[in-house]
Amino acid sequence: MSDILGIEQSGGVLATIKAELEAASPSRRQRILEAIALAALGSIPWVGGVLSAAATFKTGEAGVRQDDLRTQWLQEHQHRLEELRTTLGGIFARLDNLGTEIEDRIESPQYLAIVRKAFREWDQADTQQKRDLIVHLITNAAGTRVCSDDILRLFLDWIELYHEAHFAVIGEIYKNPGSTRYDIWVAVYGSEIPRDDSADADLFKMLIRDLNIGGVIRLPRESDDQGRFRKRVRPAGRAPKTSTMESAFEDSKPWVLTELGGQFVHYTMTELVTRIESKSSPASGETPNETTD
Repeated sequence: MSDILGIEQSGGVLATIKAELEAASPSRRQRILEAIALAALGSIPWVGGVLSAAATFKTGEAGVRQDDLRTQWLQEHQHRLEELRTTLGGIFARLDNLGTEIEDRIESPQYLAIVRKAFREWDQADTQQKRDLIVHLITNAAGTRVCSDDILRLFLDWIELYHEAHFAVIGEIYKNPGSTRYDIWVAVYGSEIPRDDSADADLFKMLIRDLNIGGVIRLPRESDDQGRFRKRVRPAGRAPKTSTMESAFEDSKPWVLTELGGQFVHYTMTELVTRIESKSSPASGETPNETTD
């Protein structure tokens, strides 16, 4: 019976979260953190089932076996509840570092809606990297207003849609704007260049194509004083024809992040960004000082 005593702790994890919230000093901040915790817990379907099952589970029940499916199910979700508690604790600590001026923002219905969507995706994320990106977005969305909440929901969709390999490409272009596909491959995967007819080349072309079509990266463009992109002027003499197609690892075309791609990095790939105190439009496109991971 000792092997299943840990099952009763499923509700205890939630009790720990509640105790940590009650220890918060300012009463308004405590209420805000409670609202965030409720938004997070309420967005994850299995939490209610775990609490209900843990409450009705009796360790002295006759016939309970160690391999009982209910026991195993509760043990699995006990671990997931611990992860959830740790994640919420980290978010609360980061929000405390942002000061009291963000309280109106983080108790707003718009922010809590982002928290609910974020934790639904956090629960479904299959890697720790994606969960970290989601946590960064939740925290940074409280402290900065660079873009609208609609765009933040789009960024959550990007986290769900793209693979870690996409994020590696985004990170390299952010660190080194103007990198060619050759530069990106060498920085991410090493100096050995695959054949153009290999699966690795196909995959790499797919990563670049996905991000380009998705509006995350693009080739540089000239713009006028009103921000309108100028049309490319084709050279008078056409380039000589070649017998081969452009390489997947070509080294002449530089890639940069779009403005939207830069905002995605700002919200998801920075641990804690400088807060925007101005009252300018949320979608003004201002670029704050950032500290990368």
